[in-house]
Amino acid sequence: MRKTRSTSAFRLNLPATSANLGPAFDAAALAFDMHLSLEARVASDDSIIATGRDTDICGKLENHLILTTYREVMQAAGQPAPALAIKIRNEIPIGKGCGSSAAARLAGISLANHYGDLCWRDEQIVGEASRREHHPDNAAACWMGGITVARMAGEAEAQIVRVHPKGNWPLLLAVPPDPLSTEEARKVLPTQYSRADAVTNVQNSMLLLAAFIQGKPELLTNALEDRIHQPYRARLCPLLPALGELAGTPGVLGVALSGAGPSVLMFLDPRVKTSAKRTAAQVAAHLDHKKLSAELFFTAIADRGAASVSSRR
Repeated sequence: MRKTRSTSAFRLNLPATSANLGPAFDAAALAFDMHLSLEARVASDDSIIATGRDTDICGKLENHLILTTYREVMQAAGQPAPALAIKIRNEIPIGKGCGSSAAARLAGISLANHYGDLCWRDEQIVGEASRREHHPDNAAACWMGGITVARMAGEAEAQIVRVHPKGNWPLLLAVPPDPLSTEEARKVLPTQYSRADAVTNVQNSMLLLAAFIQGKPELLTNALEDRIHQPYRARLCPLLPALGELAGTPGVLGVALSGAGPSVLMFLDPRVKTSAKRTAAQVAAHLDHKKLSAELFFTAIADRGAASVSSRR
C-alpha cells in the first residue's frame, strides 16, 4: 500500500544567499551556487548525518536549527511532529553572511509543511522564515532564487518580486576564517541617519536594480555604494575596506558585504578579457599584502531557489 504524503521521503536543495547588496539594506538579496541539501525520512528517533562544510554544527542534534524550527511550526499548527532521520550535505559557510540561518529555517519550515500537510503558499513559507529571521531578504532569495526584492506584509506573509538579471554576472566570494553573528553586526548600526544618506541609498538601490534588469555592469561600481550599514560594519569586517580598494579596477565591477558580514561578495566584470583565475590571484595577493586571509570561491547567481522532490515508496 502506498504511503501517505506525510510519511514519504522528502528532499530539499537550498542555495546560499547574499543579502543587502550594498545599498539595498534589508530589502534585496541574491541566491548563489552554494547549497544546503537535505533528505529526510520518518524514523523511530531523530538523527542527523552531516557531510560537507561545518559538520560539527550541522551534525549536532541538540538545538539544531532545522529540527527546532520544524518542531515549533508543527506545534503551532497543532500537528504531531514525527521523528526524522535527516541527511545533510552542506556547502554554505555558517555564521559568515551567506544565508545559512535562513536556509536552515526554510528547511525546517519545509519539513513541517510536508509532514504536517500544511499546504502553505510560497508567501507563507517565506513569511514564516522572515518573521524568525527578522528580515525577509535572505529567505526570499533562498526560496525563489535569482535576485529578489522583498518586504513583510503584516506578520505572516512576505511580498516578493523575483528579478531575472540580464546577462552574465560572475561572482567571487571571499570568506574569512572567523564568523560574525548578525546580532553583533546589528549593534554597531546607528538608530538615525541623515536625509542625505537615506536619499543616496534609495538612489543607488534603484540604480542597482536597473543595472541587473538592463544588463549594464558599468553601473555597478557606483550603484553598490552604501551609507546605511557597510561604513559602520567595516571595523568588524576587515575584508570589506581591503577589497573595496579593488572596486572599479580591471576585472572587478564592485564589492559588497555579504549579508551582515564578515564575508564579501565581489562582482567580476564579464567584459574584461582577463581570466577570472588571474583576477582571483590578484585578489589573493592584495589580501596577503594587507595581512588578511580568506577562502575565495568562484560562483554565480543561482537561477533556482529551494526545490524539493518527495518520493513515495
